[in-house]
Amino acid sequence: MDDLPNLANLDYVNRVNRAIDHVTRNLGEPLQLEEVARVACFSPFHFHRIFRALIGETPHAFVKRVRLERALYLISHHDGSSLTDIALRCGFSSSSEFSRSFRSQYGVPPSAFEIEQFRRTQRDQMLAALAPDDRNRLERLPVGENPDGFAVRLRELPERRMAYVRVLRPYEGDRVRVGAARMVAWAKQRGLAGGNWFGYQWEDPEIVPLDRCRYDIGLEIPATATVDGDVNVTVFPAMKVAEIDIAGPVDIELRALDWLYTTWLPRSNYVPDHQPGFEAFNGEPFAHGNEYFELRIQLAIVSAATPL
Repeated sequence: MDDLPNLANLDYVNRVNRAIDHVTRNLGEPLQLEEVARVACFSPFHFHRIFRALIGETPHAFVKRVRLERALYLISHHDGSSLTDIALRCGFSSSSEFSRSFRSQYGVPPSAFEIEQFRRTQRDQMLAALAPDDRNRLERLPVGENPDGFAVRLRELPERRMAYVRVLRPYEGDRVRVGAARMVAWAKQRGLAGGNWFGYQWEDPEIVPLDRCRYDIGLEIPATATVDGDVNVTVFPAMKVAEIDIAGPVDIELRALDWLYTTWLPRSNYVPDHQPGFEAFNGEPFAHGNEYFELRIQLAIVSAATPL
């Protein structure tokens, strides 16, 4: 994690990261405090205090917020699920509990929420953070348009063990680049830098406030590799991904994401899987500098007929 209070030692940070990963992967489960604290190897009392000190919100508030943000993501991608189905998939005990929590957070019930207007507002904030002086080239690609000739490649990826450094507030300044440099230095010291590099985040910045987003710089590592220091480890299951090649500045990637989500995905027989959005770098992260990127976007997908 980045910019945490001085009281945070690396062991505490890594344990809280494991708890966050557990929550994010298991939103449909009850996620009681005792269970999440156990994942972090803390007593519930100490976990509650440490989590709040490091993350800035209580475990309960974090779980509730992430569930609501996941529900917004599902609503915005129109996979045919009812609001009740979405509520249950996101861990709410009933549609009424979901509606109460949603109204408390967003001011209206989910059935009355203007999701597209919300996404436009969030995107404006993201674009301002990315390029305040050059926003015209980052405007949303209209549905159906594909001036760059993007093409999707479907791939079956095996299980991947990932060492990672977590960056908080990744849209501020050069936080991601600094995190990537730390991760690359760690890998080079251990002879691992030639592996497959990834950047990924669970949050959609058009839904989640930018100051609540997290971005991980990850490196696929063998089962025998030891992970230490401020680096943590997670395992991603085997998955199917829709993959697009990217070569160019950040506006190319944003157009690719627009086309993938608004044109390709609705016309495919797939819906997004409950996995983060991946950037699979060609070489080390930022190998081509800050303005030009060569990577592959990977969107985890499942058949529209497959229950998530």
